[in-house]
Amino acid sequence: MKTFFRLYVNSYKGLSPAAWLLALVMLINRTGSMVIPFLGFYMSSELNFTKPQIGLVLGCFGLGSVCGSWLGGKLTDRYGNFLVQTWSLILVIPLFLVLPLFRTFEGLSFMIFLLTLVADTFRPANSVSVARYAKPENITRAYSLNRMAVNLGFSIGPALGGFLATISYNWIFYGNAIAAAAAAIVFIYFFRNKKGNSRTKLSPSPMVEDTGTAVKGRNAYTDGLFIIFNILCCLFSMAFFQLISTLPLFYKDIYKMDASETGLLLGFSGFVIVLFEMVLVHSAEQRFSVRQIMLWGTAIAGVSYLMLNLDYGIIWLYLAMFMLSTGEMLTLPFMATISINRADKSSQGAYMGFNSLAFAAANIFSPYLGTYIAEHYGYTVLWSLAGGILLFVSIAYYWVIDKMKA
Repeated sequence: MKTFFRLYVNSYKGLSPAAWLLALVMLINRTGSMVIPFLGFYMSSELNFTKPQIGLVLGCFGLGSVCGSWLGGKLTDRYGNFLVQTWSLILVIPLFLVLPLFRTFEGLSFMIFLLTLVADTFRPANSVSVARYAKPENITRAYSLNRMAVNLGFSIGPALGGFLATISYNWIFYGNAIAAAAAAIVFIYFFRNKKGNSRTKLSPSPMVEDTGTAVKGRNAYTDGLFIIFNILCCLFSMAFFQLISTLPLFYKDIYKMDASETGLLLGFSGFVIVLFEMVLVHSAEQRFSVRQIMLWGTAIAGVSYLMLNLDYGIIWLYLAMFMLSTGEMLTLPFMATISINRADKSSQGAYMGFNSLAFAAANIFSPYLGTYIAEHYGYTVLWSLAGGILLFVSIAYYWVIDKMKA
């Protein structure tokens, strides 16, 4: 216990005050993460949508995310990360408030697209701001701190959302609006006059050797190896983010869980990440190359989905979620570092936007494919495919990161 506590404290040392403030903004914003985890529940129980309709609406979420990620990267390089994050947080507030008024398939599809278009312009801008405000030697841990805040919020949000959903599903939308408003106030107050670091690249380290250094003037959208890397990130997220589309439906259909029980299980993922991510990332980057970390992290996530084909009760579900969270902790922070490491200062928004785009693109197809496979072939086939894809991607990551180094 003393060793763990010492590692835990050391993992936070050296992080800049600005990195902590960005994490605070993310914590407040993601505490409102109530809509997406329960959107499938809401459409199924409240609106009586079919599974294919649910998949298509969630596909509109992905389409909006793609457009928002691309637009956010462009706007960040042109206007700066502060303005993009500020307006994204402000504009989503009224969208969350009016969303319960749209109860038809067509109306909800359009509003989900518009909401995620606005909300996801925030993502590349926020990723750039982490790099700008972090100390260069601590950039991966700064991303981990930001993700820890996201997951702490995500552990609170679904649990709170599950409780509010038992009162009225409308309250999950209002809760998201309140959280976005609070995050906007805190962000504007602390960052309106704050200057970033002039040097945002990592100092020489094994991480740089593994991911390749930036070439001035290189275009994110013509960088061949980075394109391959993002295709793999897209495949990764198509499998991994069944977490927020079909996994809650699986709990409902197979284990007969209600919204509050599902919220607690999803919130457990955030709790695990908050407790272990900083220690795990800090220890892993000291002992292993990024190729090894990405290989094993992605493979562990794949195994977690394969575990769902075995029925050993609720405890087994929590163990599978723990494995999925471990894989997430070992992959997602390093994906951001690889991306920012390929960019020079003038193209950071484009590189982070392209990487966000890879995740967003998967959300167009992933929900529909996941619900379609579950409806027509069963959850066993779905989890086998998800696990198999992640195992393939783990090996492919190992190959492409080696090529990026060369």
